[in-house]
Amino acid sequence: MSTGSSHSPKSARPTAPAGQAEPADLAGSPRDLCLGGSFDPIHVGHLAVARAAAEATGFDRVRLLVAGTSPGKAAATAAEVRLDLVRRAVEGDPDFVVDDRELHRTGPSFTADTAEALAAELGHPPAWLIGSDLLPTLPRWHRAAELLDRENPLLSFVVMTRAGHPIDVAALPPEVRHLATRPVIVPQFDVSSTMIRDRLARGLSIRYLIPDSVRELIEQRGLYRAGSSRG
Repeated sequence: MSTGSSHSPKSARPTAPAGQAEPADLAGSPRDLCLGGSFDPIHVGHLAVARAAAEATGFDRVRLLVAGTSPGKAAATAAEVRLDLVRRAVEGDPDFVVDDRELHRTGPSFTADTAEALAAELGHPPAWLIGSDLLPTLPRWHRAAELLDRENPLLSFVVMTRAGHPIDVAALPPEVRHLATRPVIVPQFDVSSTMIRDRLARGLSIRYLIPDSVRELIEQRGLYRAGSSRG
């Protein structure tokens, strides 16, 4: 991820403290808690912790933003395929909405750029869910100075706990310590996309690790198998 740069003054963006609900979106639309990622593939951990965090902080829905090209990380599967898997995972569930805007943008899918576009639509900074493991990395994110601006941020971070990543506030970079004071406690799942890809490549079962609808689509298309293409 690239480092933050200086920025020109912008109009005030009202924001709530980290971990708290944002004001209602325009025209009374649902309040969304955003979760971005490659989702390569999406799994039960993504969905369960996001739902738990949204419930704990008073949001109406989770907005899943599928990365077109994640900064510094090459996806194993084509973006359009990952988008199909995400849509299949939450099909018919009103607690989730899928956002594909990052697939229609060239270059890396930077959180700051997406948040800025969302803020223009919503009328306030979007709330963005991240794990506690990402806190030390935030100063290195693209446009970090704007993301971490205490008075006028591009977004409002909601920090959730992650197993194996206890929060040591004193050890964090000073500019992110204010985000770590009230983390959202969510269920912990020992599952990752890397694990699922590895199991599929070795011909092992992924049942119960991902939604059945996603597993069926992966099997139909032969995704993530040893020697398979990116789809």
